[in-house]
Amino acid sequence: MIRAKIAGIGSYTPEKILTNHDLEKIVDTSDEWILTRTGISERRIAAVDEDTSDMCVRASRGAFEMAGLEPSDIDLILAGTVTPDYRLPSMACMIQKKIGAVNAASMDIVAACAGFIHGLSTARAYITAGIYRNILVFGAEKLTSITNYDDRNTCVLFGDAAGAAIVTPSDDDSGILSTYIKSDGRLDRLLYIPAGGTHTPYQCNNGHFDKHQTCIIMHGNEVFKYAVRHMGDAAARVVKDAGLTSEQIDLFVPHQANIRIIRATAERLRLPWEKVYLNINKYGNTSAASVPLALDEAVREGRIKKGSHVVSVAFGGGLTWGAAAIRW
Repeated sequence: MIRAKIAGIGSYTPEKILTNHDLEKIVDTSDEWILTRTGISERRIAAVDEDTSDMCVRASRGAFEMAGLEPSDIDLILAGTVTPDYRLPSMACMIQKKIGAVNAASMDIVAACAGFIHGLSTARAYITAGIYRNILVFGAEKLTSITNYDDRNTCVLFGDAAGAAIVTPSDDDSGILSTYIKSDGRLDRLLYIPAGGTHTPYQCNNGHFDKHQTCIIMHGNEVFKYAVRHMGDAAARVVKDAGLTSEQIDLFVPHQANIRIIRATAERLRLPWEKVYLNINKYGNTSAASVPLALDEAVREGRIKKGSHVVSVAFGGGLTWGAAAIRW
């Protein structure tokens, strides 16, 4: 059986930084309140003229260099995002155009914070089936474009970033050992954006909109409870399916949503805190970009090496969630 592996990884974060102290001037909050409840100190903000696909192009450069491939080698582009450049065409098509991946098929994956894990699972399936050889998977968001900066409970959470991974057939014992993805659409109203689809199109009411209807609405306490449960279950499942034990996990790289969720999931896996990778303090919740951004940083910092066993897990709107166990 063909095994799929991550042959290259890359990421990009915008230059502009929005700190907790900056947010104190915008909404009724404080650095201590944000840091204690979320673990976030600052987050990155994309430029007004910087599209999500632009961030993806920059993220892909590191992945191409590490994998030793060119854009023309790519057979398929999968872009996990809820903040594409346009509703039509897909962001994956925009990336294809900008990087010159002329031989690729392209499609978006709308799974919110779990978008990259869903893309990784999809890429693994295509490669193990022998359909494609080189697949470029993105997780990228410009969340500041859909954040309500009048809502102190959500605006402190989100930032912008992009991550990219190139998935290819493995020629050794490295590879994606197991993946698991799941959703529960019955819980859609816990984390959603009311306007913009056919249910509430932009042109309704003669074009007049409450701006908050085009921004993220989240019922944080409920999302927290489901995230803790399902992230823990998903992570434990892929560890078991991969034939690993908790002791064999070298690094846990979770979606960076909330420090308390991360801690609870690590405890479920019985992992010591030193095996948990964190960068939430620098970037906040970057949704689909969170996992590939953290993986890229961990690789370049030397915390993930050849042969390392890595587990990643994510949870987001939909509700959607998923996990992956990888031998690097």
